[in-house]
Amino acid sequence: MARILVTEEIAETGLDELRKAGHTVDVALNLSPEQLIETIPGAQALIIRSATKVTPAVLDAATDLIVVGRAGIGLDNVDVPYATKKGVMVVNAPQSNILSAAEQAMALLLAQARNLPQAHAALVGGKWERSKWEGVELYGKTLGIIGLGRVGALVAQRALAFGMRLIAYDPFVSKDRARQMGVELLSLDELVSQADFISIHLPKTKETTGLINAEMLSKAKPGLRIINTARGGIIDENALYDAISSGKVQGAGLDVFDSEPCTDSPLFKLSSVVVTPHLGASTVEAQDKAGVQIAEQVQLALAGDFVPFAVNVNAAEATETVKPFQGLAEALGSFIGSLNQALPDQLDIDYQGALAEDDTRILTLSVLKGLFGTGTTEPVSYVNAPQLAQDRGLNVKESTSTTSKDYVNLITLTAGSHSVSGTLTGPKSEPRIVMIDSHRVEVPPAANMLVVHNDDTPGKIGIVATILGNAGISISSMAVGPSEDGNTALMVLTLNTEPSDEVLNEIAAAPGIIYAHLASC
Repeated sequence: MARILVTEEIAETGLDELRKAGHTVDVALNLSPEQLIETIPGAQALIIRSATKVTPAVLDAATDLIVVGRAGIGLDNVDVPYATKKGVMVVNAPQSNILSAAEQAMALLLAQARNLPQAHAALVGGKWERSKWEGVELYGKTLGIIGLGRVGALVAQRALAFGMRLIAYDPFVSKDRARQMGVELLSLDELVSQADFISIHLPKTKETTGLINAEMLSKAKPGLRIINTARGGIIDENALYDAISSGKVQGAGLDVFDSEPCTDSPLFKLSSVVVTPHLGASTVEAQDKAGVQIAEQVQLALAGDFVPFAVNVNAAEATETVKPFQGLAEALGSFIGSLNQALPDQLDIDYQGALAEDDTRILTLSVLKGLFGTGTTEPVSYVNAPQLAQDRGLNVKESTSTTSKDYVNLITLTAGSHSVSGTLTGPKSEPRIVMIDSHRVEVPPAANMLVVHNDDTPGKIGIVATILGNAGISISSMAVGPSEDGNTALMVLTLNTEPSDEVLNEIAAAPGIIYAHLASC
């Protein structure tokens, strides 16, 4: 069981899930950077929100760290590239607050259209100012959505209910997909020049920082109102101040700022600006979902399983077609690593059948995870397995074919002088190794598997069985497959315990035995 360090307020629902799993949850709030460095050694997991800075110094001090979990979406406060270099998985909870964020955007949109905060402040201040705070209807207005991801799509759905015309800028969304959502895709310049309202839903990256700048705002349709519930820094705040002051832009609704916490800004002095202190995820439901979701992701990472929301894994989420093959792929990687007994120069991975039509990148990571798990004392995960391959000079070559001669789906690995193929069989999709070094067999992966290649002459099975019996080792199952030319045979035995080196050497030295290797899956 692991020690999990929690440095910010997380919903107790999620923490309780971790405790129920047997982990030690160490809650230490409001740590200074120095205190965090002192506290993190010995922790296998670190759970944070937006305030804790996970710097290279923190990661260097975290000698046992496996995963950093961000209970939310943004990862501006985590040095993800350095974490990847250190073999530390970084996960977030991207689906926990999408509804809350979309609703916050709609709230600011309505507040901007109808001047609700300003009218409220005036009324409680003793002023009845009906004409001063006259607003506009959303119906018939054009909403430009910058970023048509999860949150942007939800905003689009809700804006359609108000009768708004929807346009969007997102180079990673197809026109067909946008059309299905009732959205017209435009260039960013075209969007800014046509929109009455803009709602921003982009991550903050090198490319998006300062995206809405003075040059872009100069192209705005007069009277434009801008909503930002995404990330501070995407809008150049000085340029926005100038555009509103000059009347080019009517106003803004801002939930995020370039530097947070932000309690003083020239924008606050403008009566047409509505601001909130980063409340996009601040709902009871979102916080509860974030706590539960990050607990689930951290548990998967600690168990060495595939983590759907690992941000520094270069693979798509496993589809329903691919997901059942992950365990098989990892087992095959372990198996061929055991057979070779040393890291080969090249690993060829061939996917055949219906499986080849899908995204198999996560299966390749699974193979590498299994392969390096047999030959290195370093912690191996989906994150650092590709880096281990690069560092160790392993060239990985993938190939696919949508046809498979004998199986609906087949994964074949070839490395060094060995090859192994596997598939899933039966109504329960159980993993089976079906080919080893061109010999047909059918055996389930297991912890202790003895692979013996021998001359195809009588008595070889008896020799192996006798040596194992004399050593007090039981054979749980066995499969035998002759070669196509009939000159050699291969037997795979599942054993109840791991044989000693002396037993393996005795088998390998027996007459007619070509090799005897212990493999583990």
